[in-house]
Amino acid sequence: MDTITMEKRSEGVKAKHLRRAGIVPCCVYGGELPGSLSIQMDQKTAGKLLREKRVGSKVQLKVGEQLIVTQIKEYTKCFASSGIEHISFQALDAGQKVNSVTHILLKNADTVTGVLEKLLLEIPYASYPKDMLDTVTVDLEGMPVGTVLTVGDIPEFGSGQIELQVEADSIVLRINDRRRATTPAASE
Repeated sequence: MDTITMEKRSEGVKAKHLRRAGIVPCCVYGGELPGSLSIQMDQKTAGKLLREKRVGSKVQLKVGEQLIVTQIKEYTKCFASSGIEHISFQALDAGQKVNSVTHILLKNADTVTGVLEKLLLEIPYASYPKDMLDTVTVDLEGMPVGTVLTVGDIPEFGSGQIELQVEADSIVLRINDRRRATTPAASE
């Protein structure tokens, strides 16, 4: 698990002044914290974090001497500058289940001979922090036309440690025949 060093945010400085100075305001809430904690990190570190991790990823924050195990709950970006405006972290309690989302990564998608339809690439679930899944990789190499992959077909979701918040028969992806996918509908 990655550890990111953060600083406590000064209560007297407004968020827009921090952003102008290249600092991203953040907050941590939940878990065993008595209240929310206002923190900050520089824009470069925040950019690197969100390139490597995503919403639902587990991250350890070091604030002063305190270590807090968290998950990235949400973030906002400025549309004009593409800069990160704010990141929210949820502190995790080892003895309490947490709602999260795992991301499906597709490997060898370029080898698929048919048309690949991606239907559900974020799977919501609940688990204890030690059992959290950040990503699940599905290798598409050798999958024939006509393949339909459901959430229940993915072994990582079959363990008793993960409580799915979607039906196990929900379709993650399917591979269709090129001819059928490009043929105009008969009603047109």
